[in-house]
Amino acid sequence: MRIAIALAALAAAAQTPNGARLRADLDFLTSDALEGRASLSRAADISALYIAADFARSGLKPAAANGSYLQEFPLIGYRGNPAGRSLTMTRAGVDKPFRAFSGGFARDVHVRAPAVFVGYGITAPEFHYDDYAGVDAAGKVVVMFDHEPQENDSRSIFNGAGHTLHAGRAIKIANARRHGAVAILIASEPLRTHPGLLDRPANQGQPMRAAAPPQALDDDGQIPAFSIGDDVLAELLAQPPANLQRAIDASLKPRSAALADTVVTLRSTNLETHRGVSSNVVGLLEGSDPALRSETVLVTGHYDHLGLQNGHVYAGANDNASGTVAVMELARLFAAAPVRPKRSILFVVFGSEEQAMLGSFYYAAHPLRPLATTRAVINLDMVARDEAHIPQSEGVLDIPADTSNELNLVGTSYSPDLAKIIERMNADVGLQLDTKFDRDHTLHALFRCDHLPFLVEGVPAVWLFGGFHPGYHEPSDTVEKLNFPKLEKVTKLAYRVTAEVANAAAPPAFKK
Repeated sequence: MRIAIALAALAAAAQTPNGARLRADLDFLTSDALEGRASLSRAADISALYIAADFARSGLKPAAANGSYLQEFPLIGYRGNPAGRSLTMTRAGVDKPFRAFSGGFARDVHVRAPAVFVGYGITAPEFHYDDYAGVDAAGKVVVMFDHEPQENDSRSIFNGAGHTLHAGRAIKIANARRHGAVAILIASEPLRTHPGLLDRPANQGQPMRAAAPPQALDDDGQIPAFSIGDDVLAELLAQPPANLQRAIDASLKPRSAALADTVVTLRSTNLETHRGVSSNVVGLLEGSDPALRSETVLVTGHYDHLGLQNGHVYAGANDNASGTVAVMELARLFAAAPVRPKRSILFVVFGSEEQAMLGSFYYAAHPLRPLATTRAVINLDMVARDEAHIPQSEGVLDIPADTSNELNLVGTSYSPDLAKIIERMNADVGLQLDTKFDRDHTLHALFRCDHLPFLVEGVPAVWLFGGFHPGYHEPSDTVEKLNFPKLEKVTKLAYRVTAEVANAAAPPAFKK
């Protein structure tokens, strides 16, 4: 009876996220003084120390090396030089330069190598599909389609019209590297129904880009990947690319082949590079059950944003000060609860998410608690705005007129057990839950947040996501536009879900 009463008290604490504390943290993190919390900036460092101090006040244990709340990781910041970037195809002794390509790399690049077409660049043994079968990519520049086969077919083994992990760029790059490629040229699928790689608006990220994890900072084996336009793809393939895509999609049989008598010369230089350090903020609440204490539930978000650009502060109130303050509040609630959950909870607020999720990829490569006994990841990012159409979603997604009480779940295809727990715990919270992003390939949502590295490692992980909205990655993402009742309800739901997983007899499984 005492245990039941204590557990009831634990659940009751989920009813009381403190709105005043959430607002105070938001006001600080989005203040002009923090200049948008850009990765590798002093403002980002201050943000990390602010979160760490709060973890300490809450009573969490430091979880990083040397008794620290900061898991530091090295980065290379770089600024590309458009004038130093070139792509040339040499065929039958004739050079043809191309302009329709983009991208960058942390090191200067000078590659000259034969080219090979590798379809979608996917090796998926679970689907008996391998674009690299029968071709030699070692020492070659590989040319591939973006995304994955049959993505407009709801019956496709590749998660219907949604995506599997194989569609992600990081997975494609790692696969090309395993096959010995020296560089990658990625083109949008010719029969696409979504914006192409070179059709999208210019990235609003800070002028300095960053690269390093999960590979070591000085790993010369890292290979560059650049995006190319439709005309470049057609010239390289010397045949209509759409015909190749139709053939692959119709049969799920690769059409990979060396591009006869074709050599690609790729150059890329940087105007500036410098080394720096970013940090993940980590705090541990140890579990109460000696038999389960070594198991872990991760509660995560990211604190960095896009910084100061052209005199404008990109405050990132929703993206992702909202998720950051929710994680901070969850840490307070759990630390103050009269009974601790059986499993341990590690609260992690990642750095450098806006730089290709480098903080969470680093953690997944250097986990502070073993991933083999990490039972779930509950990731909070952009949880306090009402979803509304952005240009990329018009005519693609069905978004209700009123989304003030709606929350999206991303990653449920790989974490159905965790999704069921979220749905069950939501019964008393009352949010409208939607999994539409797991059935859509247009906005590439599966690959856009910190749950991704854990899915890659086979850990159940779901992103709690309020949805895109006008002002996303713009200076207008400010505190005044946040929906505070939604933020409190999402925090309450995350508490209940975390408590349930941390106490469950059988934790959620990963669906391969």
